[in-house]
Amino acid sequence: MLKVDDLHVAVEGKEILKGVSLEVGRGEFHVIMGPNGSGKSTLALTIAGHPKYKVTQGKIIFEGEDITEYPPDERAKRGILLAFQVPPEVEGVRIIDFLTQVLGEVKGIDIGEAYELIKKKAEELWFKENDLRRFVNVGFSGGERKRLELLQALLLEPRLLLLDEPDSGVDVDSLSVISRKIEELHKKGVSIILITHYGRILKHIDREDLKVHVMRDGKIVKSGGAELVDLIEREGFKAVFGGENGE
Repeated sequence: MLKVDDLHVAVEGKEILKGVSLEVGRGEFHVIMGPNGSGKSTLALTIAGHPKYKVTQGKIIFEGEDITEYPPDERAKRGILLAFQVPPEVEGVRIIDFLTQVLGEVKGIDIGEAYELIKKKAEELWFKENDLRRFVNVGFSGGERKRLELLQALLLEPRLLLLDEPDSGVDVDSLSVISRKIEELHKKGVSIILITHYGRILKHIDREDLKVHVMRDGKIVKSGGAELVDLIEREGFKAVFGGENGE
């Protein structure tokens, strides 16, 4: 489904990614780990098409199509969804209005049907009907912001879901429901790239088929299975980097 080929990316003239190659098949679950500044979020934002991140070399192929130069809205139309690490506040835009419009434009669902679907899925993520009248992320806790990002994914069921640290700033209870819903999407066939520092988000994920990649200094330095997560949890990134933590 996705092929990242020798990707080099610069931000404001500084090279961040230095030759990343990655292939993600349909329905696969990939986890990307690494210390701060290793390029994890840059990779996700570049795949999603953030204009700040300039591809200087390499290609991004999605469903056999070169999307390297496509703007983010064209990538979204093809089924790529990014859940932000720090979801922005959108003053003046109610959640229900935003989600209704998204479902109408992306999936062709009429207003009445969209409202009932949004309400049902929102309840699964602990949002009450009154919460849907709040402005997007305004005054939200970390857990609420991440649950709202996941609500969008549950409603849209994208082909490829990029999750940028869905566990950061989240309490234990929110983390539990978030991880369960991520697994639900995976079981529906959504391809997932999950970026994290820790293995706790994977508690409710089927670990058998996980493909884990560790990044450092803008490159993927090691790939494996769930055993890599366990190693990092026990001994830190130094166990992967040959005695150096890298943080």
